[in-house]
Amino acid sequence: MPKIKTAKGAAKRFRMTARRKIKREKSFANHILTKKSRGRKRNLRKAAFIADADYDRIRRLLPYA
Repeated sequence: MPKIKTAKGAAKRFRMTARRKIKREKSFANHILTKKSRGRKRNLRKAAFIADADYDRIRRLLPYA
């Protein structure tokens, strides 16, 4: 049985937790930051989990995670 290739783009964006949830970083935090409030920018620093609807699709991209 051949090895399954990991989708490298997904490997750089997602991390698996010990309880098999998939963590992601939030978007909209790189530029045009002056118009965003301090609280909004602070909230964008925190990691988030992917939606349940996306779990199977992203799990397929990370076969060894």
